[in-house]
Amino acid sequence: MPTTATKTDYYEVLGVKRGASPQELRKAYRRLARKCHPDVNPGDKSAEERFKQIQEAYEVLSDPNKRKLYDQYGFYSEQFKPGQGPAGAGGFGFDFSGFDFSEFGGGRSTSFRDIFSDFFSRFAGGPAERPTEPQRGSDLEYQVEISFWDSIRGTVRKLAISRLEACAACHGTGAVGGPSTCSACGGRGQVVQAAGTMRFNMTCTRCGGSGRVRTMCRHCNGEGCVQRAETIEVRIPAGVADGSRVRVAGKGNAGVQGGAPGDLYIITRVRPHEFFERRGDNIHTVVPVTVSEAALGAKIEVPTIDGRALLKVPPGTQSGQRFRLREKGAPSLRTGRRGDHYVEVRIVLPEVMDERQKQLLRDFSKLTREDPRAKIHAAASRGG
Repeated sequence: MPTTATKTDYYEVLGVKRGASPQELRKAYRRLARKCHPDVNPGDKSAEERFKQIQEAYEVLSDPNKRKLYDQYGFYSEQFKPGQGPAGAGGFGFDFSGFDFSEFGGGRSTSFRDIFSDFFSRFAGGPAERPTEPQRGSDLEYQVEISFWDSIRGTVRKLAISRLEACAACHGTGAVGGPSTCSACGGRGQVVQAAGTMRFNMTCTRCGGSGRVRTMCRHCNGEGCVQRAETIEVRIPAGVADGSRVRVAGKGNAGVQGGAPGDLYIITRVRPHEFFERRGDNIHTVVPVTVSEAALGAKIEVPTIDGRALLKVPPGTQSGQRFRLREKGAPSLRTGRRGDHYVEVRIVLPEVMDERQKQLLRDFSKLTREDPRAKIHAAASRGG
């Protein structure tokens, strides 16, 4: 006959409140596991039993689906799944010998299905099993600040990171040594839990029904991975912008049960340049020109990310007018092609230093009778 298990308050075992977060559960489990581990308390049977209770409590409460069922019904069984066991029992192996169901029906005949169909229909989806197959590790993100020129030309940076690595002592399994007989179920794989006059045959939560258990690895506290600091070289390609994500394959956290590690993503933060402004893959600059250059036209040199380039300013150019230098912008990470460089000209008035300069400007104003505000006045008059 399977071993009988008494109802245990898993929250009380871990010393946390019922609404404890996953982080609080993990912290409490690690603290208690270190304190009550059999290797730390050799020959202490009470510490060994306490350690088993801690493992059992954390196994249920750390799984969101198992925890939901435990919170709702006050216990958890691996048999909370459809398609197994007696018809209408939703997969539970229950022993109802000697139980009188008539008290639930007010003296009339009441079937097992009538009483429990609603109860067990709640488990139609079944809780998720704890993964035993290899799972890929989680990704990591780090931010790196670089200069404008490093974003244009590319660079290599040394980066200190902290990541989870597979435990060398247990090779990522979280356990050491060979399996031994589960003391919770005596190697049978099942326990009996009593609720009033009913008895529930349930899979042992400590061994998962196998009847065998392994010793938790002390180096990683059964997690299968340990935190490790590492300094790596990261190549940042030419063309990254502010907020770009650079992937470094295999440098994320270690996988579970021998699964592949995750990736590391570098988020670039680009310091602004005092002259060049990047918008997408295009570069924008503002270049001053003199009154005579704007009025008469000129060829001027403008700085670009490739060096100086010749720009033709046509006669009659207005302040704020923009010109495009094709494929003089930043390289694109997606296509490899380069954007354009847009040059905005700003007319700079000369400083009037002497009377001769003033007279020249007076003579020039007599030659130009055009009123630059004529259109504004006309529009304002029509509005009145």
